[in-house]
Amino acid sequence: MDWTRYRFRSRWPLPADPAVVYDALERVEDYPRWWRQVREVNRIDATTGVVTIRSLLPYGMTFTAREVRRDPAAGILEVAVSGDIDGWVRWTISADGTGSLARYEQVVDVNKPLLRRFAVPGRPVFRANHRLMMRAGRRGLVGYLGTV
Repeated sequence: MDWTRYRFRSRWPLPADPAVVYDALERVEDYPRWWRQVREVNRIDATTGVVTIRSLLPYGMTFTAREVRRDPAAGILEVAVSGDIDGWVRWTISADGTGSLARYEQVVDVNKPLLRRFAVPGRPVFRANHRLMMRAGRRGLVGYLGTV
């Protein structure tokens, strides 16, 4: 097992139309407004940006995100990431009752030296940290969708 490889999945039931959710998730530069762990997003061009995140643990991560797929009809947003983490991230948004379901998938290899050094003993803590970040992101997006 490669202890520095992570696969994350989250499901966010949301009280908004899938098109509204897609539009919000597509505007990555707005993430810091509603997702407090996304500290900064700086666009490089129309399809690439540099993202800095920091959750509960006292370390930040910075990576470049490059658009791979943007498909509003299928509800898919996918980016390749490189930097402190290398891999990909995908949102898939679909109708769910009167709202929508945003499925988040991420497969990354960690490059940040501190996280590599503590890969084995820190893995449960790193995974819990990610769960907390995702929970906060969902709450933030629900609030943001109520103001859009």
